[in-house]
Amino acid sequence: MSENLIPPNDSPWNTVWTNARLATMVGDGEPFGLIEDAAIAVTGRTIAWVGKTADLPAEGLAECSNRYDCGGRLVTPGLIDCHTHIVYGGHRAREFEQRLHGASYEEISNAGGGIVSTVRDTRSASFDRLYAQSLPRLQTMMDEGVTTIEIKSGYGLTVDDEIKMLKVAKALHASNPVEITTTFLGAHSIPPEFSGNSDGYIDLVCDEMIPAVAEQKLADAVDAFCETIAFSPQQVARVFDAAADYNLPIKLHAEQLSDLKGAVMAARRGALSVDHIEYLHADDVAVVAENGTAAVLLPGAYYCLRETQLPPIDALRKHRVPIAVASDSNPGSSPVGSLLLMLNMACTLFRLTPEEALAGVTRNAALALGMDQETGTVEVGKDADLVAWNVGEPAELSYRIGSNPSEKVLYKGAVR
Repeated sequence: MSENLIPPNDSPWNTVWTNARLATMVGDGEPFGLIEDAAIAVTGRTIAWVGKTADLPAEGLAECSNRYDCGGRLVTPGLIDCHTHIVYGGHRAREFEQRLHGASYEEISNAGGGIVSTVRDTRSASFDRLYAQSLPRLQTMMDEGVTTIEIKSGYGLTVDDEIKMLKVAKALHASNPVEITTTFLGAHSIPPEFSGNSDGYIDLVCDEMIPAVAEQKLADAVDAFCETIAFSPQQVARVFDAAADYNLPIKLHAEQLSDLKGAVMAARRGALSVDHIEYLHADDVAVVAENGTAAVLLPGAYYCLRETQLPPIDALRKHRVPIAVASDSNPGSSPVGSLLLMLNMACTLFRLTPEEALAGVTRNAALALGMDQETGTVEVGKDADLVAWNVGEPAELSYRIGSNPSEKVLYKGAVR
């Protein structure tokens, strides 16, 4: 495999990595899209050449200002965490204790805990405090080779507080070398002031929140929580109608605790992804496949909630649904700071192969964000987001627990 693009004289290669064991993740039939003794050349922020080190065109290499010998290290695309909630106030360690004493997620939520407790802490936090609390979470993920991350709102549940959360995410993007996509999740939970009036809250989401978020260009997509403790498929459909009015893509928390057919509804509306899906019926997977929707597995939440219902992995494979893996980093059901740990959990808990797991945080995660033309694989023309790891085998990234072998990260052509 070789992709040759000799740079023009006015645009020389500014970076070349050589002697890499390159997992391109292109899905061409070769496991991990692997190229032995590979080289990658970069012009500006873009990959300009991929192939064998021995085949590097001398005319491009001669003017290169920055060369890095990978010394046989594994190189992969930058990792992508396509589902997180890392902007929030407070913590929910007490609820962790309650679950260990036998309380269920639903029981805690119905007693005023769960998402609503984080809403209280997030509403009371200033913009600066939210930024300060969120930054270390982001930096921890960046340290593990994450170059793209999605951040959701959903802990404000008022117009002003949802906007505050999204502005914090935008500020994190502006001040850190990482791609951040933002998702409006106003339909995350019913706030206390709308107790018993979920339809009235959906009115607020559709009539005020989405227009305000769209006008300020604060969101790249719209999400909702379709569940018995949150919103019905009919209510979520209204949210999606409002999103369509502003040409905002949609995605959905679906079938996490029960099978409400939310994933089917979202897929038929062209959703980028359906996420969690432990209770998605195998017979409904064909609908997800037919509509080109990705399935995002969140093993951290599965683990922390001690769930026993497995997602329909065999049906997803059978119907060739792109399977993404994400941290779901949040203060309640998945207080996770490591996407690498999610690779191991996806393999051990969901029985994904190491190749499926790595594709889940690269190629398929990019699909789940609608960014597959820009990132997720090592190919000419895509963003130069690369990680060199102090391992030789791709499976080691899923196999090791509690280690971070990230050696060097290239983000849009610049060493991070």
